[in-house]
Amino acid sequence: MTDKDHLQYRPCVGTMLVNGEGRVFVGKRIDNKEGDWWQMPQGGVDPGEDMDVAMLREVGEETGLTPDLLQIVDRMPEELYYDLPEDLQGKLWGGKYRGQRQTWYLVRFTGSDGDIDLNADKHPEFSDWKWVDAALLPELIVPFKKPIYEAVVAAFAGHLRAL
Repeated sequence: MTDKDHLQYRPCVGTMLVNGEGRVFVGKRIDNKEGDWWQMPQGGVDPGEDMDVAMLREVGEETGLTPDLLQIVDRMPEELYYDLPEDLQGKLWGGKYRGQRQTWYLVRFTGSDGDIDLNADKHPEFSDWKWVDAALLPELIVPFKKPIYEAVVAAFAGHLRAL
């Protein structure tokens, strides 16, 4: 048994944030050194924290958006799991987790682009942002998270057509 065998999955929320035109928010991570990878807002859930509260907090920290500009449309009923690549296991998140277990939300953004502030939090995570078509999401994310993004796009496809 290796040290990695005992590692657990970090609880996390992810948000497909959709504007009035049906396009999805993605941010370019500040710590992204190897590639042109973009991701939707996501982050850890604190012990005992309500999932909806965690999602709104994470979106706020990463985009500067306040809850009054966000409307929850749907939440995936099952968690999605991914493992970190071997070279990252035991290094990220204090070495405590082998990957993440994510609860994904579809959220309608009711504000304007001017409401987005990547520097609202004292520890910004994104250096840039843009709106993209949902179909492009799996090609924008780091390769090891591609199956997650494919599942999220498929899960919310019906809602996206109606938005």
